[in-house]
Amino acid sequence: MEAVLVQNVSKSFWAKGQSRQILANVSFQVKKGEIVSILGESGCGKSTLLNIMSGFDKPDRGTVLVDGAVVKRPGRSCVMLFQHYGLLPWRSVLKNVELGLEELPIPPKERKERASEYLKLVGLKDKAELFPHQLSGGMQQRVAIARALALQPELILMDEPFAALDTFNRYHLQNELLRIQSREKTTIILVTHDIDEAVYLSDRVLIMSANPGQFHKEIGIRTSRPRDRGHDDFQHYRKLILDEFSLRSPAPAVEFSI
Repeated sequence: MEAVLVQNVSKSFWAKGQSRQILANVSFQVKKGEIVSILGESGCGKSTLLNIMSGFDKPDRGTVLVDGAVVKRPGRSCVMLFQHYGLLPWRSVLKNVELGLEELPIPPKERKERASEYLKLVGLKDKAELFPHQLSGGMQQRVAIARALALQPELILMDEPFAALDTFNRYHLQNELLRIQSREKTTIILVTHDIDEAVYLSDRVLIMSANPGQFHKEIGIRTSRPRDRGHDDFQHYRKLILDEFSLRSPAPAVEFSI
């Protein structure tokens, strides 16, 4: 069943007195429980597309449906995660996770229990009373993930959520995300510039070209998880994507002696 359906979405912005088309007739669909990555060069419209899907921006033309309902404004069925964690520094870790639940008709005790459950899921239940500045960057992102999951959304949109982390924290959080997603079955759409991350996490990778932004290639990752970054299969998919961007290093020149 489709969790997300994007139909003929176009978007333009005015810049320096003229209209610039960012997206042109973008269409795709995502099944429930899928992880789909969007790859493309800077400026091709990836983040604009996420903003439209989340309801923070409106398309000039086209529609976005999440769980069968047209997206007109931000809602709890779709949550956006950014690389900047957005935690409130004056609230404890637990209170940050509770934040999105406070407007729901949930008794305080149940709200606290649900927040604690998702902190446990991301491995931070023992940090509940700490404040964001007392956590590492990786831990802060896990708090942001717990806060998103506590809303029990149909869809999580991620805009380069691990880009600010070092390699080891990024790998750890990628594994955590897969572990959590396998339990929660949440649909995830991820914007990333990291080809290895896209191959490691995704069921499908959508490659976007620019001027205007359009999808020109879909690559299904047909290997089971967990994936080995050093395996030939992983390198095969990595090469397919590199070829789309013409990023592979040229073959070394061969010198001949005469």
